[in-house]
Amino acid sequence: MFPVSTQKKYWTFVDETDLIRLRQEANRKFVLKHGANMTEEQRKQTFLSAADERLLLRQYELQLRDFCRRFNPPMPRSVIGTAFHYFKRFYLHNSVMDYHPKEILVTCVYLACKVEEFNISIQQFVANIKGDREKASDIILNDELLLMQQLNFHLTVHNPYRPVTGLLVDIKTRCSLKDPDRLLPGIEELLERTFLTDACLLYAPSQIALAAILHAASKIQENLDSYVTETLFGRPSIDILPNIIEAVRKIRSLVRSIENPPREMVRQLEKKLEKCRNQENNPDSEIYKQRMQDMLDEEDERSSETYARLAREQANDEERLLGISKVLSPSAS
Repeated sequence: MFPVSTQKKYWTFVDETDLIRLRQEANRKFVLKHGANMTEEQRKQTFLSAADERLLLRQYELQLRDFCRRFNPPMPRSVIGTAFHYFKRFYLHNSVMDYHPKEILVTCVYLACKVEEFNISIQQFVANIKGDREKASDIILNDELLLMQQLNFHLTVHNPYRPVTGLLVDIKTRCSLKDPDRLLPGIEELLERTFLTDACLLYAPSQIALAAILHAASKIQENLDSYVTETLFGRPSIDILPNIIEAVRKIRSLVRSIENPPREMVRQLEKKLEKCRNQENNPDSEIYKQRMQDMLDEEDERSSETYARLAREQANDEERLLGISKVLSPSAS
């Protein structure tokens, strides 16, 4: 499934330089559009850099994780993985200055609930959000179509959980490891941490799953090298084995390199973001409120026009029927 999926074709990249280039381009487009009349120095002082945006997004990835952890009712792992995919994909082509992560974050989770068939109403969903829940509901429903458009409607996500299950079954069947369920805590730990990296944009779910298995084995001081090289892949696949080993090594390296962003720096960037963000997409701004009102007015106008047209058509139909009935009545003869 994954090798022929949209995830593989459109959302899996060769290396991190591709991701850096896309994020820098999204940042550059926003700065050029909103700082067209500024000098280069003024732009630096006014707007976030691509590195600043990445730092902020790491903070919001932590918030996404914590939101899903606290969610009531408990959220399936597939929903969490899919939400992370959506969030990371969205900000490959969009700047945080255009669309604030706090609004896109909850929209990603809500859409993931739908796609992964975790059936929950918008009222149940926003009950997990602090603050103005009616406002949160409006933001999510207004941003849902935008999110799907920015994802190019590629909504199916292949997460590493199913490959992990398959590998555990195979280990229980063909490996001499005693009590493979001992691997589960280590597997869960690595899979959760991979979503705080770009691993899901760079590697296949099966590679991430294998990295989680080997990480868990090392934590309980077990060695699964012979299982991987001789049993899992064997001699017919010996040519691809070096690539798989390298992918696993890089995934585990990405996880080890995770660092929480400095709080003081995040606070400074948040303040700067509030000043330079696109006010047309800020639900608290007058520009945004007026735009929403204009859209409602246009919708009301279209509805009124449609109602008037239907009324005219109904009146014309009634007039025609009346004419026909007069022609067919006995008194007419």
